Amino acid sequence: MCLTFLSCTFSLFAQAANSTTQQQEIDALKAAVKAAQSAGDNAWMLTSAALVLMMTGPGLALFYAGLVRRKNVPGTMMQSFAMMPVITILWAVCGYSLAFSAGSPFLGGSDYLFLQGVGAAPNSDYAATIPHQTFMLYQLMFAIISSALITGAYAERVPFKALIVFSVLWCLFVYFPLAHMVWGKGGFLNAFSGGKVPVFDFAGGIVVHVSTGISALVCAIMLGARRGYPTERMTPHSLTLSFIGACLLWVGWFGFNAGSALGSSALATSAFTATHFAAAAGAVAWMLAENVRSGRPARWARFQARWPGSPR
Repeated sequence: MCLTFLSCTFSLFAQAANSTTQQQEIDALKAAVKAAQSAGDNAWMLTSAALVLMMTGPGLALFYAGLVRRKNVPGTMMQSFAMMPVITILWAVCGYSLAFSAGSPFLGGSDYLFLQGVGAAPNSDYAATIPHQTFMLYQLMFAIISSALITGAYAERVPFKALIVFSVLWCLFVYFPLAHMVWGKGGFLNAFSGGKVPVFDFAGGIVVHVSTGISALVCAIMLGARRGYPTERMTPHSLTLSFIGACLLWVGWFGFNAGSALGSSALATSAFTATHFAAAAGAVAWMLAENVRSGRPARWARFQARWPGSPR
């Protein structure tokens, strides 16, 4: 009787120990899977951030430089390059906080001023599987290229100091508030995260393209045509530079769009596919239209089909 009792007790203890061990193994396996997903997503997002930065320099710098006159090539390239350090510092000081910290429906607060509180832990409000710092860096690249895009509207027209002042003010009064309203927590147009109006902007269609397009148009109208236009001949300086820039922009666009999935997921693959086929279709359609209009596809038109808004 005692032996039977002891045997049953030992068996129960063994089962309990095995159950505890199995649970620990399951928990460890879950943690490993989560860590692997985070590592994969983080690697893709850092790569995407680098690709988007490459779109500004050298991509956009070369593309714009090839479309202006020879004497303005250094200045045009410097305009794109200058946005990289200037907007980066502005973003660290107050830009990220004004765009992505909790605040009013139209502008973020002061929680992330000087990047305080932006570290390795994920921010579940925006991206739960990557470090908060990675998300911040990725969004920074959007701010940089948005500022650089507008420079094509006033190429060969604006002095460098005026460019810096305008770009800083444009970010403070246009880009940061709009980014908060569309993407930020509690933003007016972000009903998915506490806002009032449901607007879905996956990869900057509103925040980047609409804002820069309208701003560029206003700049071009206010500044007027370049001196000597249209009586003076203003042919592109080097289509070779524009060709290299267009190719870099095409490649960088994968980081811009597929990276907006904020992870290495099937959504990223879908965005990657749509980006490539849309770019190819746009380039072919423009070449066909040019061929119908003038009998042959103009070389520079192929590049502009890939990147509307160039300084021509």
